[in-house]
Amino acid sequence: MYLNISDSSTANNKGSSGILVHYLEKENRVLELENPEHWFNQKHSDIQAYEARRTIDQNIAKLSKTDAKFFLINISPNQKEIAHLKSQYGAEGAKIQLKAYAEKVMDEYARNFNRASINSSKDLVWFAKLENHRYYSYKDKEVKEGTKKRGELKAGDQMHVQVIVSRKDASNKIKLSPMNNSRGKNIEHSKKLGQFDRMNFKQSVETCFDQFFDFDRKLGDTFAYAKIQKNGTFAQRMQLSTLVQGSAVNGDSHELARQLIKGVDEGAFLSTTTMLESVGKTAGDFMKILLEPVSHGVAGGGSPDGLTPEQKKRKKKGQQQEQELQISR
Repeated sequence: MYLNISDSSTANNKGSSGILVHYLEKENRVLELENPEHWFNQKHSDIQAYEARRTIDQNIAKLSKTDAKFFLINISPNQKEIAHLKSQYGAEGAKIQLKAYAEKVMDEYARNFNRASINSSKDLVWFAKLENHRYYSYKDKEVKEGTKKRGELKAGDQMHVQVIVSRKDASNKIKLSPMNNSRGKNIEHSKKLGQFDRMNFKQSVETCFDQFFDFDRKLGDTFAYAKIQKNGTFAQRMQLSTLVQGSAVNGDSHELARQLIKGVDEGAFLSTTTMLESVGKTAGDFMKILLEPVSHGVAGGGSPDGLTPEQKKRKKKGQQQEQELQISR
């Protein structure tokens, strides 16, 4: 799931939302759809563009000329997630479900401000638009290399949702900025603008998708995995390596790994050993699971030692992991 919050995409957000609303109507104009996509929110599913623009532009009480008036949220499921939706609900049903999911995303957005009076999408002023395609721009590598033209459709399933959300809440009294990423470090600043942790928001949105659609997300496809790989400490990457190996063994270990990775991301464990001990496992227990052969004998591509090539690979990785576990003790 790709999730991005922008304060200056396509149009300057310190003025009217008109330019951005017009831009997001591009598919209805260019493709001349028989059934054009309407704007929607938690109340209605057939909102006209001018209604969205007018409502956003009027919800700006006590904002100065230099204040942001709205923000743009891009909700883009990846190819695996879109395929899952279509397999479960069909092509048209997937669109309906993605719109329903967008409302849940806005619920998470509201709650992430940690304000007593901001609890769900109903406390916000927002309008969303489902788009079916993406287009190459001058920034894309293919356009720069000349293999694709600017404005050409990108291949694959590109269904996504764009959301314009007002800087002010539904009462037009409270300022809410997702660009305030203080995470409570500056208490006074957080009281004024609302504490907003963008990392936590992205994680909660991913969890919401998995639960809402019963999606079996592989460990390597999680936000926490990517975050640890990019910014994690040596100890965290060691713990992650253990979870990746364990998650491939069976369903139980996969579910356990999904539960533990959040703690790894938050730095809850001093070492791989303490991580395993937190769920009543020892290094020996874990290695036994990793090294246990699935079958014996040479049938089915096995070898004289009774292990298949895949089992040999797992054994070698397990031995390496065992050495790392001993070092981390």
